[in-house]
Amino acid sequence: LSREVVEKLTSVLTNNSVEAIEKVLGEDSNAVGQLKELFNLCEAYGIQDWILFDASVVRGLAYYTGVVFEAFDRRGVLRAIAGGGRYDKLLETFGGDPTPAAGFGFGDAVIVELLKERNVLPSFESAGIDTVVYAMREELYPVAVQVASTLRSAGQSVDVILENKKPKWVFKHADRIKARHCCVIAPQEYENAEVAIKDMDSGEQVPVKIDDLSSWAAGAATSK
Repeated sequence: LSREVVEKLTSVLTNNSVEAIEKVLGEDSNAVGQLKELFNLCEAYGIQDWILFDASVVRGLAYYTGVVFEAFDRRGVLRAIAGGGRYDKLLETFGGDPTPAAGFGFGDAVIVELLKERNVLPSFESAGIDTVVYAMREELYPVAVQVASTLRSAGQSVDVILENKKPKWVFKHADRIKARHCCVIAPQEYENAEVAIKDMDSGEQVPVKIDDLSSWAAGAATSK
């Protein structure tokens, strides 16, 4: 490349003004039109203070067809948290119908570092679960879903185990996430329209009629 071309490219890539880019590309440029529309929409949504134009942003994937972007924390200390853009022909490339689209991807490592830096990384010692619901057999999974729905309607936070797990694993799981109760749906109890509920603190286990679960949940809430 000639020195003149290099200097012009450098001038463009170090620019942070859409208006300045318009002078280079011309007011009829489709790219300039898309950028103007994007920034007008950002202003309409009231988020313009969070959006900066940077002509040097380059996304390496070939399927982008419009504006591309990267997201950083406000201080700009860490590398990009997320990146993405517009890709109108991606679905069509893989055999789908022509569908305009936009999307992004982000890395969990940067998110974790950012949360640590701000001292807001969750400890995950407690998931805030009131009751773990567990069906001992696959044919009882629909019952477990219904029981969980009843408890949630009564105001509880519920974790449902719809996997082939042994009771010992389930109780350990409930203890690890510091759930207050574990609701076990076993064939014999279900024949009696009951479930077995274990208090994870005391270890006490009692039968509760399925029709009485809402009342039990209300009582459990008052004993917190």
